[in-house]
Amino acid sequence: MTFFQQLMIHTVQYGGPRRLITGLLHQDRSVPVVCLSTSCFWNTRKKNLYGCVDQEKYSSLVRSVVSSKVSSQTPTSLSEEDRKLYGPVIRSKPVAKDSVPRAPKNAAPLLNPGKVLDQTQEAALKAPLRFALQRGQGRSYIPSVTRILQQTMPLEQAFYLERWRKKMIAELGEEGFSQYTANLFKQGKVFHVALEAILKSAEVAEQEEGGVDVCGYIQSVQHVLADVGGVRAIESAVKHQSLSYVGLVDCVAEYRGKLCIIDWKTSEKPKPLLRNTFDNPLQVAAYIGAINSDDNYGFLVENGLIVVAYKDGSPAHPHFMDPDLCLEYWNKWLFRLEEYMDRKERKDNAG
Repeated sequence: MTFFQQLMIHTVQYGGPRRLITGLLHQDRSVPVVCLSTSCFWNTRKKNLYGCVDQEKYSSLVRSVVSSKVSSQTPTSLSEEDRKLYGPVIRSKPVAKDSVPRAPKNAAPLLNPGKVLDQTQEAALKAPLRFALQRGQGRSYIPSVTRILQQTMPLEQAFYLERWRKKMIAELGEEGFSQYTANLFKQGKVFHVALEAILKSAEVAEQEEGGVDVCGYIQSVQHVLADVGGVRAIESAVKHQSLSYVGLVDCVAEYRGKLCIIDWKTSEKPKPLLRNTFDNPLQVAAYIGAINSDDNYGFLVENGLIVVAYKDGSPAHPHFMDPDLCLEYWNKWLFRLEEYMDRKERKDNAG
């Protein structure tokens, strides 16, 4: 009996086919191996032990484990688990479908139905109207539009304004920032004086008091001024008779054939959209309501115009407000006015 025959018998008896093949390869590495298979000699397949299991008995358990649609957790158990982890659920009250939007307490119309335009008076008007703002001793205090808007400024807007102020103070210092704001105020004032002269067809000096140059601003609004005519009032005070607030209107004139309250603004940053002007639309709407209520003015105004001019002379952005848009901002203004009055009343009662 050869060595290989002895090795095969020994391996089969004590080691199984795997040791047989390993031993053969270790003994002679030169033996070519084409295919090794043990299925010809031995059947090593194990018996299926699950065949004797009562599958009907455990079918529900199997389905609960392998099915993606069945879970051992129920909505009740999930809710209970969430309550333990995160606390009780606070449910907000559903919004009523038929809820009516809140109306301002002191509702007043934007237009005055009792005022009729006096064409004779309008034709006889040789110069734009200009009424001074009546303030002083012996007069009861009436808040201005500017003050009301400042006192009721939204928190988000106040946050960004304060952040800008702190940034400028960090760059310029307290004294430098005070000088900067004073120069901005002076530029605006000189710009309005120059516009008044232009609208009255008077000559405009290139440079005004204190060396403030407004040539860039004037150049910026040239394309707007070309569409402005029929000036009715300039830098004139208005008062709302029933709502008791006052304001100073920049200009009342026709813009592209429509009578408007015109508000001239200066800016160092572009403001191509109406929303970039923050509370200016509310200011214009407040002036429209006041001038329509004021008996000093024999005409009605339905439209507004905000013109943002730039110091570098780039074309100004005119933001036209049609009657519907003016009415929308008028309602917002009434809520701001109501908020101001409520705060003032609480303060007076506390004092």
